[in-house]
Amino acid sequence: MPLSVRTRVEIYLPDQSSTVYKDLLRTFSDEFTSAFGGCTVIRGLDGNYLSQFGQVIYDRINIVYTDTPVNFHDNINSIALYADRLRKAAFEALDEETVLVAVWPVYHSI
Repeated sequence: MPLSVRTRVEIYLPDQSSTVYKDLLRTFSDEFTSAFGGCTVIRGLDGNYLSQFGQVIYDRINIVYTDTPVNFHDNINSIALYADRLRKAAFEALDEETVLVAVWPVYHSI
């Protein structure tokens, strides 16, 4: 069974009740659906991270992700630029110390 290499893009966002957080999650969901045909949103996960001041921060997070048709290995520079634009958009919309955008190759059976 042949496999096709693609690119998974994930955005980890704080799970806040504020309208701006909900709107940004919807914006990313709409972007992924329009650009790549769909996405998955996982809500209400527990997360933590070490702040720039050395404190452990516990918070709830949502993850929105999509698998793109883009070959990860052949397009790493374009993928990096896209991930950086997503991260910058999150920072512009939110008052957060960090927002994680993760990308990696995934393999789909075809």
